[in-house]
Order: sequence, then C-alpha cells, then structure tokens
Amino acid sequence: MADALLQTFPLGTQWPTIDPFLFCAHHRDDYPEGTDGLGPDAPLVGRDIGMDFAGVDGWNMYHGSTVPGFPQHPHRGFETITYVRTGFCDHSDSLGATARFGRGDTQWMTAGKGIVHCEMFPLLDPDGPNPLELFQIWLNLPAADKMVEPYFTMLWSHETPTVIAEPSEGGAMVDITVIAGSLASATAPAPPPNSWASKAEADVAVWHLRFDAGARWTMPPTEGDDTHRLLYAFSGSWVTVEGERLDAGNGAVLDSSRPLELIAGDDGVECMVLQGRPIGEPVAQYGPFVMNTQAEIQQAFEDYRRTQFGGWPWGSDDPNHGATPRRFARHADGRVEAFDVEPVPAD
Repeated sequence: MADALLQTFPLGTQWPTIDPFLFCAHHRDDYPEGTDGLGPDAPLVGRDIGMDFAGVDGWNMYHGSTVPGFPQHPHRGFETITYVRTGFCDHSDSLGATARFGRGDTQWMTAGKGIVHCEMFPLLDPDGPNPLELFQIWLNLPAADKMVEPYFTMLWSHETPTVIAEPSEGGAMVDITVIAGSLASATAPAPPPNSWASKAEADVAVWHLRFDAGARWTMPPTEGDDTHRLLYAFSGSWVTVEGERLDAGNGAVLDSSRPLELIAGDDGVECMVLQGRPIGEPVAQYGPFVMNTQAEIQQAFEDYRRTQFGGWPWGSDDPNHGATPRRFARHADGRVEAFDVEPVPAD
C-alpha cells in the first residue's frame, strides 16, 4: 500500500503549509511574573526591543516594548485564526473592536479589504509565571472575497467541541478539539461568513489532537480526493501513522484519501491538523498583504498609506485591557460578549 506520509519536514516556530493555508506559527513563551504595566518582571537589557524573537530565557517580547506582542499592523486579503491554549491575547482594531481571549479560545478574523489590529500578551499574574502558548494560522481568501468587509468571530472554548475517542487498551485516551470543520458528530462553531472555510466544498478543518501514551485513533478520510491534510506533531514523543513513525518536532503531508491509524509513543503526543481543498489561484504576498498579483500588492500599500484602513482609534499602538483577568469581546457593531476567566463547560 502507498505510504501514509507523503512528505515530512521539521517544525520550527513557523510551520510549512499548503494551499489554502499560508502560514502557521506556534508561539510558546515561559514568561515570568508580571509588572504593574503587565509586562515581564525581568530585565530587558540585551534584548532587541521592537524585534525580539531570540527566545532569551525561554520567552520573547516580539514587537512589544512593555507588554509582549504585536502592536498595530495592517492586513489585507486573507484571514487569521488565533488559537490560544495558555495565557491571554488582547486584541484591538481599526474598526473600534476589542477582545481579550485565551485558555482555549480562538479568534477568527477576516482581514478582507483591510484592517489594522494589535495582539498583545498581558502578563496578569504578578506573583507567579505567565506561560503563553498559541497558534496563529493564516488562511487564504479567494480572489472573489479578498476585498470583503473585515470581520471577526470569537470561537469561545466552552462552545468549541471536543471529541473523545474510544479508549485504547489500558484506558489510554485521545481527545480532539474541533476548532474548524466537523469530526464524528461534532461540528465547530461557524467561521466568518466570507471565509473560505464557510463554503462546504472547501472541506476546511483545524483540529488539535492530544494522545495519552500508547493511545490509538483512526483518522477518517477527507471528503475530497484533492483535499490537502497536514499533521504537525509539536509536543511529546512520537506518533505512528499506519506504522510510519513521525517524531515530535516534525510534520507531514498525509494521504487523506483513506482512513489512517495513529498510535502515540511512550510519552504521548500532541498534534495539530490543518486540512482544506486548495483555492488554486496565484498568490502574491508581501508582508501583511496577500493578493493574487503584484499590482494588487502595490495597490494595497497605496491604499494603506492613503486611508490607514480606517485609522487607529486607540491612544497607543499597543493597548491592553487592564489587569482584571476577564475574557470578553466588544464587536464593531457594539455587541458585547463577556465571561469569567475560566472556560465554562459546554452543556
């Protein structure tokens, strides 16, 4: 039988992707105690502030100067999916919307014709460590939707389904968080209305897999033979796919046309799965803009210089939402969602 792993590759901070995905970054930072300003209570001497990606002492400031994160920056022509497993992300944007999310929440933002936003990582615990782990995934938009109105949706952790597979021998468990798409009887919350993922024929899925040591699970085939599916083993020991071993710290393009049995190694394993039918259009990308032609990229820069995509309504480039650990979203239309800090279990 043909190989289950069609191609393998090592994982770094940024993971290889295939159409319709453009980018996937895994951020894991062991931040120390926080200050009154919600930054790290540690010296910043020797860090390249404004461009700190060196991982000194196990954490980064990224483009932040006080609070770690990414101060205001523009996007056009694609979507960002930000899945925060540990810690918090503070979002603010040029539409006047804000959000604080984390601990299993996902923000799905359609940049469309243009938006400016920031993503800051406030360190809310002044007395203990502030670990952060998140994944940011870029999903392309087809040409017909690249200039839609910008929009974001919150996929709160208590609304995001988890599939618990049948226990393996010895009680070893597999659980799959369904961030996008469907699996078994579980369907993820709806993505934004103009997303490529909102089209049934796109066969888009984003899953987070967690295996106990020795646990087994059979991954079903995709709906279409042309659907791309990638498996990223990002933590733990290893996983075998139809007997082919994939060590943690590596990813693979899978044969998605048939069921594949996955078995975790001695220390268990955690994986992400990205799948989707390709959009199949030319991709022109420069920095934060993703279009179909270089002329459209040039137009994006001209439009941003002229309009600032609506302007920045906040008093600083890197606003945060204060020291109270409360998850919320205030949408551009004035609608507010708010929750206690801990995720609320689904009914």
